Amino acid sequence: MASRTSPDSNSRQARIAEMRRAEQSRERRNKAVVITASVAVVAALVGFGAWVMIDKKEKKDAAAAAVRKAEAAAAEARKTPVTGEQTWDAKTLGRNHVETPVKYPMNPPVGGDHNPRWMNCNGDVYKNAIPEVNAVHSLEHGAVWVTYNEKAAKGDVDALAGKVAKTPYTLMSPDKEQAGTIMLSAWGKQLTVDKADDPRVAQFFTKYVQGPQTPEPGAACTNGLAEK
Repeated sequence: MASRTSPDSNSRQARIAEMRRAEQSRERRNKAVVITASVAVVAALVGFGAWVMIDKKEKKDAAAAAVRKAEAAAAEARKTPVTGEQTWDAKTLGRNHVETPVKYPMNPPVGGDHNPRWMNCNGDVYKNAIPEVNAVHSLEHGAVWVTYNEKAAKGDVDALAGKVAKTPYTLMSPDKEQAGTIMLSAWGKQLTVDKADDPRVAQFFTKYVQGPQTPEPGAACTNGLAEK
């Protein structure tokens, strides 16, 4: 005898089938949403990574360009004479090491016989006058010596002290006897200025800190004589 399916049974099966189709439709929509979101996240990450790389490269290129510009400016400063500087023939400046006092023909001295010990000149700022015979030895090693008298404004002294403190192969000290307000000395070279912001100060540093006038380039500026 053939079995018959009741109307209620057919109705339940239809509802179940409809529920399954609805569930499958939701799963497809959810999957589509997940895939779309994942693609968006990946695209955002890729885009961010590309931006970071481009930004990093641009910063690196800008830094390299700044370095090249600074090097070009320094090279130009080294070639250009410093307006107003005095020059002495290096051949006439003695270089003997002596333990006796030395009478120099200029103040501050820019060369000549000197003490075997140099003044420390690794950005050293001295509060008191220092022995000339030791400072001259520092010049022989390629240092620039900044001196000032009582006419120098405190702001200028502080500015120069800051510049010296961050520049190896430089030293600074007061000199009440010098004629100029602020004087910069290297071996055989000297410049007098009135203010720390005179552009020739920076040029003198660029040109003569370990410059071509140096008799003993690369010689030590540490382990010498320090302020007591």
